[in-house]
Amino acid sequence: MAVDSRRPDANKVPEENDSRPRFSRLGVLISGRGSNLQSIIDAISQGRLDAQIAIVVSNREDAAGLQRAREAGIETMCLKPRDYPGRDAYDRALAAALETHRVNLVCLAGFMRLVGLPLLAAFPNRLLNIHPSLLPAFPGLDAQRQALEYGVRFSGATVHLVTSELDGGPIVLQAAVPVLEDDTVQTLSARILVEEHRIYPEAIQLLLDGDWSVQGRRFVRGASPHSRRA
Repeated sequence: MAVDSRRPDANKVPEENDSRPRFSRLGVLISGRGSNLQSIIDAISQGRLDAQIAIVVSNREDAAGLQRAREAGIETMCLKPRDYPGRDAYDRALAAALETHRVNLVCLAGFMRLVGLPLLAAFPNRLLNIHPSLLPAFPGLDAQRQALEYGVRFSGATVHLVTSELDGGPIVLQAAVPVLEDDTVQTLSARILVEEHRIYPEAIQLLLDGDWSVQGRRFVRGASPHSRRA
């Protein structure tokens, strides 16, 4: 999810981003079971993703994904929103925890909170989210139910950079799945989840590889300022 804007320029994405490879320490934010976290862990262990997870942070102490991380030998942390006086204070604490662990790419993996401006400012163009629809269609909660109720023939998954617009940042990768006549929310969700697990590590590696830029609201591969100057 993305931030709630409190200033006119909060939704702006820098026109260009120097995307030379320079980061591989991931921070993963979760709220629940952590299946997308597991897909990242598996991709790293199988050599498909050249990175390391420095810290997994949850806003819920009962998140099952915390145990997944511990079993993989990854440090975990729980930051409870109720322990902070407001959203900004919570996001400053979250940013500080990630910076302490020298994280330079943050991956939201079922993190069920709006990301605030302090976190967005600390990691510009370095926050990724995965969403269970073909954005810009069906942002927000219950995307699979929205797709079924609208009657679309295809849905899918989207990995995007996080901005102040809810599920509205530049799109990095997408994958489509058919919506079948007898689909339920559960069956469609399961089909989409397979694609989420496939494309999220791929999208992370794209960012780590560099040679990309953000132009307007577009994520453009092979067009980094650095590559054009070479």
